Amino acid sequence: MDWNKLEVLLAVARQGGFSAAARSLGKTQSAISQAVLALEREVGQRLLSRSARKVRPTQAGSLLLEHAEHIEAELEQAARKLSALREVRGGRLSIGTSDTLAYYALPAVLGAFRARHPDVELVLETRPSPATALALAAGEVDVGVITLPLPRGLRHRDSAIERALEIEPLCAQREVLIAPPSHKLAKRRRARIAELAGEPLLLLGRGSAGRDYVDRELARAGVRPRVVMEMNSVELLKRMVELGFGLSIVPALAVEREVSAGVLVALPLSASAEVRRIGLAFEARAAHSRAADVFAALCRSVLRAPVM
Repeated sequence: MDWNKLEVLLAVARQGGFSAAARSLGKTQSAISQAVLALEREVGQRLLSRSARKVRPTQAGSLLLEHAEHIEAELEQAARKLSALREVRGGRLSIGTSDTLAYYALPAVLGAFRARHPDVELVLETRPSPATALALAAGEVDVGVITLPLPRGLRHRDSAIERALEIEPLCAQREVLIAPPSHKLAKRRRARIAELAGEPLLLLGRGSAGRDYVDRELARAGVRPRVVMEMNSVELLKRMVELGFGLSIVPALAVEREVSAGVLVALPLSASAEVRRIGLAFEARAAHSRAADVFAALCRSVLRAPVM
């Protein structure tokens, strides 16, 4: 049984005859009759009782019509939901990103999306950028906003993670050395990684893109780090630096408030330091929902300027 034949059966039952059903469906009466006969052959039973006055469903026909009406209702509901997805009036969008980007870079994007498409369910899943990249490759989230570059050697199954993703760099993300105003480096205009030798360092935990970046820069400068604290929160890192426990390297966008308040000093790193970027990422070759495309367009618009 296919839907076209069931649709004909519904029309005949509702219109009370073959000719009326033909007119309602824009078909010939012969085509209507052939469809009903084919359906009766398939089920092995008479579905319609034909009389001079009116066509009525048999017991088998009534049973099949009941199910056909359910199918019709499900198809109509599916069509409405598909239309809502196309017009971004419903559905669900899962966004993978890091705590830092969710807190400092994405509020304007998320606010704009919510204002324009309030009926879309937004799910924000926060992980370090490498874990977000792996979740994207596994199809666990729809779109990712991550910090680039990803750690070297990060793999999905048997290949480099970059092959499993479509990655689009958006804007620069400057890193700064943060220190309390009383620190000896606080009066400097710029910091060199080599100057951190022997300094107590507060760093993000291993496995994050931020920690991978700092480790690379320290190794490139030949500095053996003196790490006194590790934590998974940039907010906690800032607070511990403010209290004088050591120095740290964080994205500049994360310390604007503290620098303005005068409780922390942020020193740009020397020009030799690697430049990181904020990027969009999708699972390679996966179909994007309309909501994901709209979110990506907002990211490009809001985050196209360099993030300070």
